[in-house]
Amino acid sequence: VTWFSGFLKQNSAWKKQKSCRTSPLLPMTPKKPQQWLQVVGHAGSFHVGDYGTLLKRFCEGEQQCYLRLMEDTLRPFVPLYHGVVQHGEQDYNMMDNLLTHFNTPAIMDCKMGSRTYLEEELVKARERPQPRNDMYEKMVAVDPEAPTVQERAQQAVLKTRYMQWRETLSSTASLGFRIDGFRKANGECQTNFKRTKSREQVVEALDSFVESNTHIVWGYLRRLKQLRQVLESSHFFKTHEVVGSSLLFVHDWTGKTGVWMIDFGKTVSLPPHHTLDHRTPWAEGNREDGYLWGLDNLIDVLTNMLPVT
Repeated sequence: VTWFSGFLKQNSAWKKQKSCRTSPLLPMTPKKPQQWLQVVGHAGSFHVGDYGTLLKRFCEGEQQCYLRLMEDTLRPFVPLYHGVVQHGEQDYNMMDNLLTHFNTPAIMDCKMGSRTYLEEELVKARERPQPRNDMYEKMVAVDPEAPTVQERAQQAVLKTRYMQWRETLSSTASLGFRIDGFRKANGECQTNFKRTKSREQVVEALDSFVESNTHIVWGYLRRLKQLRQVLESSHFFKTHEVVGSSLLFVHDWTGKTGVWMIDFGKTVSLPPHHTLDHRTPWAEGNREDGYLWGLDNLIDVLTNMLPVT
């Protein structure tokens, strides 16, 4: 993953290739293309489409999730999905650009859940226990004391060890969510949250993002509480392991706020008759992802940022 802040703006024509059955491409009022502020993510993954849309590099798993979400009670809490289009030689999932109706927005990406790797990733890594030098380098860059004596001698760590160690650095393991990055309306960008772990550190970061504006905090809280209520009854949510997904927070100087679920590339459906409550602590094999536990904690943190009345 390339950590960066920037604008990706593309006005080239794209070709409609195929639309999803659940959300056909309806005529939309042309809107001035809104620049897409990508705070964290893969460089080149996004392009701005016409008519208030966003093109995201095609991922079949994510496409399947959006098709199901368009039929679920969560539909108002995700970008509307418009099918697959071709841009150049590459296929893209086309969805609503969530920034279109905001005026010079500030945006934040919060990664939800108590882990950011799938259980199947752990299994695959164990099947091929290959010590990785690149992951060792990443580990010592963050914490030179983290490797064991054996790992230091090998100058390498196993992928399973690295994946589980990484989650303990941030608030992912301790609170069930982590701030990946944010960009304020004035262009100030912050992405150095790999070691933001304590509740106090998270509050400090969130307060910086909202610039101590309690009206913005109230707006986010209302939306998050609505989302939690819908998540608790959503069929899609009960039947999927939601890993590596984010909440996108957006606000502008008018006081308008919005929160949406995004990034479903690592969200996978469960076997028949298997459901999750998303709050039970994860133990390998139960596939719990801690999403609702993290959302509970995020709501609690924001609530405590409000003045006592």
